[in-house]
Amino acid sequence: MDSPDASGVAMPDSQALAELARRASSFGAVAREYALHRPDYPAAAIRWALQPAIARTALTSQPGPSDQRQNPARPARILDLGAGTGKLTAQLSGLALDGRSAEVVAVEPDAGMLAELRRSLPAVTALAGRAEAIPLPDASVDAVLAGQAAHWFDAGRAMPEIARVLVPGGVFSGLWNTDDDRADWVAGLHRVSGLGSVAAFSSFAASRDDAISAWMNAPGQALFASLDADVFEHGHARTADSMIETLRTHSAFLLMPAPEREALLSAVRQYLAATPQTADGEFSYPLCTIAVRAIRLGLRQQAPA
Repeated sequence: MDSPDASGVAMPDSQALAELARRASSFGAVAREYALHRPDYPAAAIRWALQPAIARTALTSQPGPSDQRQNPARPARILDLGAGTGKLTAQLSGLALDGRSAEVVAVEPDAGMLAELRRSLPAVTALAGRAEAIPLPDASVDAVLAGQAAHWFDAGRAMPEIARVLVPGGVFSGLWNTDDDRADWVAGLHRVSGLGSVAAFSSFAASRDDAISAWMNAPGQALFASLDADVFEHGHARTADSMIETLRTHSAFLLMPAPEREALLSAVRQYLAATPQTADGEFSYPLCTIAVRAIRLGLRQQAPA
């Protein structure tokens, strides 16, 4: 979905949660555009997110003398939670993981986004549901990934649900594509568009400790080991027109009054036309994918002090 801001990850009161829900529900109206214009995730970030689960399944899948029925080549079972239109789902479905395929289930609450996911990925199991009530059995997946979505979750309710569907030793990971505003011209674009607080790498990096604390609240601390984090740089091929269309899929623009939105987008277009890096046809828009992951504790383990 959208990128988090400093207050958008850990907003505890009912009014704040209602505002999050309003923003999260804005995407369904532009599901097709979202699928077309939002960036993918770098393969290195996905593999980093999944690495603990893949290592675990490689060990537990090896047949031993006490159980010859185990299958060393079984698929890695992955849940894409808050899957949106299936941007991450498609990448997960195509992965080859140490010789094993990925068996992917997508769960998405928005009917419009879910319909687009089912249209584009008819072979994937796609279910209506949300992080706070996941429609899967206990201990049924090796990994839960949330691409551009975990900041919309009610962490106090979602973390126990995520832990419930994970096998002990499984991994929960969140991925966010953020604009790399360490480039001066990207920072300038943010000043013109007003998106600096919600899409910028610098803003997210500054609030990352708050984000991690929100995830590892009281329920999470008892269920998950401490989070690891990493950053992956990549780029998104854009033109001025496609950049404008990408901005139109952000909740800040979707919920903005039409005159204000069009005025801002006009200013963005003028900025892109006047900026050397973006003035002449296609350009690479610099992105940083923030990835965090946590290991589901075993049933008899306790969180480290």
